[in-house]
Amino acid sequence: MVMLKKTFLVTLVMAVFIAGLFVPGFVLAKVEGDTIILGAAVSLTGKYSTNGKHTKNGYELAIKRINSKGGVKVGGKSYKFKIIYYDDESNSGRAAQLAERLIKQDGVQYMLGPYSSGLTKAMAPITEENKIPMVEANGASRSLFTKGYKYLFAVLSAANQYLEVAIDLAVEKNGGKPVKIAMAFEQDAFSQDVRLGIVEAAKRTGSKIVIDDKLPKELNDMSATLAKVKAVKPDVLVVSGHSKGALTAIRQISEMKVDVPMLAMTHCDASKLAKQHGKKSEYALCAAQWHKSLSYKDSFFGTATAFDRDFKTEYGYTPPYQAAESAAALLVWKDAFERADSLDKEKVRDALATTDMQTFYGNIKFSPQGQNIAKPMVLFQVRCDSGDCENKVVAPTEWASSKLVHPIPKWTER
Repeated sequence: MVMLKKTFLVTLVMAVFIAGLFVPGFVLAKVEGDTIILGAAVSLTGKYSTNGKHTKNGYELAIKRINSKGGVKVGGKSYKFKIIYYDDESNSGRAAQLAERLIKQDGVQYMLGPYSSGLTKAMAPITEENKIPMVEANGASRSLFTKGYKYLFAVLSAANQYLEVAIDLAVEKNGGKPVKIAMAFEQDAFSQDVRLGIVEAAKRTGSKIVIDDKLPKELNDMSATLAKVKAVKPDVLVVSGHSKGALTAIRQISEMKVDVPMLAMTHCDASKLAKQHGKKSEYALCAAQWHKSLSYKDSFFGTATAFDRDFKTEYGYTPPYQAAESAAALLVWKDAFERADSLDKEKVRDALATTDMQTFYGNIKFSPQGQNIAKPMVLFQVRCDSGDCENKVVAPTEWASSKLVHPIPKWTER
């Protein structure tokens, strides 16, 4: 009788286990054989699809490089990385759903971030609630770092830092005197944080904001703002509307022949601004997390220039900073696993918190809030010569490869 009870109990336990494999929410293995599984929801469709593509390509190039160079060493064993991808459709609600699916159905215990601050903000509460570490590369909103999250780690600089230096440059070029600022921003979390940085820079320098406009939801027309710019004549125009906003701005500025001494923008490289608009985009001043001319190095990609070369060989185009920071996120994961010498997510989380490293993308060290506090932003200016346009770093000064052209020549003089 005792033997029958034991047999029944064993059978019951096995039945429950097997049944659990088919129940949504049952957590599958975080590691399959010699492969560490990471999860990612990325914008492959929708308005962020361009940058979603850059994000995925950065992840994939890093996966290939790490795996080809011996993988990840944990507990005396070598593991490879693999990523489970889903398309978040550039939709925050969808991103949150996919975070749940990756964790509760796919059993992912290590997460990579999506593209954009808004989608990262949608996923972060899910990963935090489930105590899943997430290394994200494309969510710069500073509000991400004020929630007390313990499982979120961002390799990029915060959004409010993107264009502050442009205001400082404008004041410097104005003999140290305050300047008039015109602004046009998308209503997403990232762009609004960029705006706050400009507002703070204006207060700090005593400058005046003379235009403070919202870009239309579809980012396809900013003629109303540009008409004001022609009338008010500000010293600097600041625009943030991701890739589509940058392309719209240059197209309409050139069509309307809007003259402004300084034009500062986000997402110039992600939108391939110089390639899309050529000389029309010349002299635009662009915020970037990274540039190929910087002198950072690591043992996987080597220099920033080498990463630029390898990325172009693999994907056929020059990598924007979104691709570079996404690749750097995988280097952070590898470093954390190896320092933890464990696959336990809590031990790996603790290792992430003590990250202090240099990559081809820049230095990475996290604050207690998960923000990278070791890497400054850079500014480049689009410059054209004999029809060929390229990005030249003009700030910070110690890394500048070219001198800032200011004021921008008027359209009648180009």
